[in-house]
Formats: sequence, structure tokens, C-alpha cells
Amino acid sequence: MKLPGPDHPITIAPTGKHIRVSAGGIVIADTTNALTLKEASYPAVVYIPRVDANMDAVSRTDRVTHCPYKGDANYYSIKTGDKVLDNAIWTYETPFPAMAEIKDYLAFYPDKVKIEEVHA
Repeated sequence: MKLPGPDHPITIAPTGKHIRVSAGGIVIADTTNALTLKEASYPAVVYIPRVDANMDAVSRTDRVTHCPYKGDANYYSIKTGDKVLDNAIWTYETPFPAMAEIKDYLAFYPDKVKIEEVHA
């Protein structure tokens, strides 16, 4: 386990926007409680509370990856009609203590789903 620091900064903050995630015309998640995680020089990632996601549209896969800063990530695929988007979602179900804020949140690969800001 590594801790974020000056050489590898990680910040987590409320996104403060209405975010909708969809795939194949199906809304997978819709929330005003998203978090934005910024890690070192990587693109910012929006994390959506699991309670604001349509978990009936996803299925867990066997894929697991490890981040030395966040912990083990588990993955979900999205089924839209007759199409399956393999491993389109990742989540840290038991993140390291420094990343506890993202527990029970989901992140989506932007090349597999549409992530948009909803304007009233």
C-alpha cells in the first residue's frame, strides 16, 4: 500500500454537478452526488454512488486489478439489449484507508459509455 503524496497526489472532491451515465440508450446511473478523483497526471475520473446506479443492468466479472494507492478493483459489464460492454465499470469495494471515500462508488470507462453533465 502506498500513500498519496507530493510525488503522486490524489484528491477526491464532490463533483457538484448532475451526472448521467448511459450505454446503448439505457441510463446506467444518474446522480447529483458524484465524486471527482484526480490522480497525479491521469485524467480526472468521476465516481458515481452505487445507490444511484441501475445495478440490474450490470453483471460482475472475474476481472480484478490492483492499484498500490487505492487497492483491488472489481469490474462489471453492462448489458444493453443484445450487446455486452465487457468490464466497462470498476469499483474499489474495500479501498485502502486513504481512499475510503470511494467505497460503494462506481467508475466508468468513458470510451464504453456516455458520461454527461445534465443541465436543468
